[in-house]
Amino acid sequence: MIADAIESLVDKKGFKVKVFPGSEGHFELAANDTATLVAFLLRRQRKKHGLSLKEVAKRLGASSHNAYARYEQGSSVPTVEMLFRLLSAVSPDNNFVLHETGS
Repeated sequence: MIADAIESLVDKKGFKVKVFPGSEGHFELAANDTATLVAFLLRRQRKKHGLSLKEVAKRLGASSHNAYARYEQGSSVPTVEMLFRLLSAVSPDNNFVLHETGS
């Protein structure tokens, strides 16, 4: 059900999400298109917190919002470390657990 909801919100042909149960009511997500999943997550968190692209760039210490915008557009895929920084900028009060798995 979670996968269906995310796939519907993303609304990109061929985009598929897998949901893996975690502990204590948490879950993990995987997608066949990492850039699209990351873009969706960043955009949703930024909008949820009422931030503009310019405000996020400022929080990241960047002079231009273009670099951040590329992540939200899915044209760039951040490293795990950079994704943590990006999520901290758009959603500083939330805790995210990020880890990279092998292909």
